[in-house]
Amino acid sequence: MASINGDVRNPTEVRMSQMVLPCHANHRGQLSTGQLLKWIDTAACLSAERHAGCPCVTASMDDIYFEQTISVGQVVNLKTKVNRAFNSSMEFSCMQIVERSREGEMNGEVLAQKTRVESVELVLPPHANHQGNTFGGQIMAWMENIATIAASRLCHAHPTLKVIEMFHFRGPSQVGDRLILKAIVNNAFKDSMEVGVCVEAFCHDVGVPRRHINSAFMTFVVLDENNHTCILPRIKPETGDGERRYREAIARRKIRLDRKYVISCNQSEVPLSVPWDPCNQVSY
Repeated sequence: MASINGDVRNPTEVRMSQMVLPCHANHRGQLSTGQLLKWIDTAACLSAERHAGCPCVTASMDDIYFEQTISVGQVVNLKTKVNRAFNSSMEFSCMQIVERSREGEMNGEVLAQKTRVESVELVLPPHANHQGNTFGGQIMAWMENIATIAASRLCHAHPTLKVIEMFHFRGPSQVGDRLILKAIVNNAFKDSMEVGVCVEAFCHDVGVPRRHINSAFMTFVVLDENNHTCILPRIKPETGDGERRYREAIARRKIRLDRKYVISCNQSEVPLSVPWDPCNQVSY
């Protein structure tokens, strides 16, 4: 068993979190069964690869019962793991959990750990350009998805993305890469919150370390029916690294507000710079 963030986890376990969008839904606004099966198949194959150490394909599936419908705006969390391996096949299990929005519960304090999200994505040919590298826009879309889920766990509502900062492509990824996306709410202010996101890439080869390829900070707000920002719950950071992220988010917010002031400054306001005075010249 592997220990990740203090949790004991099966080494073959794969987690995937998806926000149900209109493009995933049928004419009734419910998650398409085919789309759900696609997510399950992707997560299952990646789980099998962790045990086999090589690419795997789905051979068969047992009976599947759809006990409830999933609507647009809800979050689907998938957990797959290998139950048993035979000579030439493996059996896996998949658990699907639906997060239901609890709008109106934006009071009190929320543990930062409760907002943590981890999800996996498989880079397929439609996600890449003619050179086989993953489209930057596709990676950003995946990052926005995972950050929105983290933000929704704090506010229990549908958050709106307002700002993206410090987005860096640290390295490329290619078709066939597996991407691990991680997000967590770093800090919550009166009416906005900062979510940190990072992306790691790896291939199916056993022993090859993960590559940190992307990171960003995203600021979300929650709007009411009049497009006014709502008051958010307080965030309680984890000790150690969580407290560092908490403090750094405060510094980034100050820089963001200062930058916004500089950009919006008009001629009637006091300038931030000091006019050049030739009398101040000094020869060295």
